[in-house]
Amino acid sequence: MDNPARPAISRSMNFDSDLLIVGGGLNGPTLALAAAQVGLSSTIIDALPPETQDAPGFDGRSYALALASQKLLEALGLWDGLEAQAQPMLEIKVTDGRAGEGPAPFFMHFDHAEIEEGPMGFMVEDRHLRAALLAATRADPAISRVQDRVVAQSTDHLGVEVTLASGKTLRGRLLIGCDGRQSGTAERAGIRRTGWDYGQTALVCAIAHERPHHGIAHQFFMPPGPLAILPLTGNRSSIVWSETHANAAAIQALSDEDYLTVLRPRFGDFLGEIALGGARYTYPLNLTVAQRFIAERLALVGDAAHGVHPIAGQGLNAGFRDIGALIEVLSDARKRGEDIAAPLVLERYAQWRGFDVATLAMATDTFNKLFSNDNPVLRGIRDLGLGVVNAVPAFRRSFIREAAGLTGDVPKLLKGQPL
Repeated sequence: MDNPARPAISRSMNFDSDLLIVGGGLNGPTLALAAAQVGLSSTIIDALPPETQDAPGFDGRSYALALASQKLLEALGLWDGLEAQAQPMLEIKVTDGRAGEGPAPFFMHFDHAEIEEGPMGFMVEDRHLRAALLAATRADPAISRVQDRVVAQSTDHLGVEVTLASGKTLRGRLLIGCDGRQSGTAERAGIRRTGWDYGQTALVCAIAHERPHHGIAHQFFMPPGPLAILPLTGNRSSIVWSETHANAAAIQALSDEDYLTVLRPRFGDFLGEIALGGARYTYPLNLTVAQRFIAERLALVGDAAHGVHPIAGQGLNAGFRDIGALIEVLSDARKRGEDIAAPLVLERYAQWRGFDVATLAMATDTFNKLFSNDNPVLRGIRDLGLGVVNAVPAFRRSFIREAAGLTGDVPKLLKGQPL
């Protein structure tokens, strides 16, 4: 039965659903839930069985959700079930230095008390977020899920059709690619990508430590790349540690104890003794941005549209902003009686997100190039910059609001407002 608090779900004999969403990770289900709130039905197409997202144990993966992303999850009715498992980020400390030598004297320190809205963000483990999304999509009659792989897609003046590896076809009004940095949806639409490899690999794990972190996130810039120490619930932290490809491969091949031996001088002793608290992962770092976010009856969301360096932890947050913007555009179009996949409708989404994504890509790229080196001239400039920002309250407040996702043209869902 439809939720009386939201518009009736549109149904048509000509379509399997309004939205065909390729990709069942995090962005795809979140988009489907947001679409259901404005009366749009969705089919999520994913090659992996949904049971793979029901992992009961902690595997080390987690996400830094900006305050605006938390508001989106709250608007979708998910936050009540996640809040007890989320760790608020109350402070962020940004330092520069070399492994084993400690931080440079100049730094940036951001405290959530400088803004009125609350914590800058929350750390949420992958297992909890995926399980919440899976349960919510299973319970929503407006959302169906197909375990299969898209091998072809086509459009006409009325809708879009995808052909699956099984031979089955599905038809919808709008096709949305949530299928990652190597998006097949974008490739089949002839959308090219711009970007480059950073020569870095991220090592990802969770650490248990002796002392409490007090909700403080740390970003330590070292010549090979940044080390992020992000607070989890209890005496645990998530680690995202960037090294050159060769160094990262050698470190990942080490035993757990030898891995910790390499990490300790980089991590420092401010949290006491450390131990691994989950599995270890690596992934190569690159910049990849789609040259267009839309095509005929098609839109790209999340990493399918833009994959940036994790230096500011904005990957999933940027995807959630895409979702908020796209659903707001589609909802407004539906209220006006427009075809939700009309070129002018999709262009509103592309224009809305284009500037924000370009700014994010440029900022993360510039920060990484500025800080991931040991050039003494650049080091002096960046340390001076950190000190200046930290000394000026207006600058600090601006950075805090940016980290919280509260700046720019924020979609209504990310403000916690109904559509």
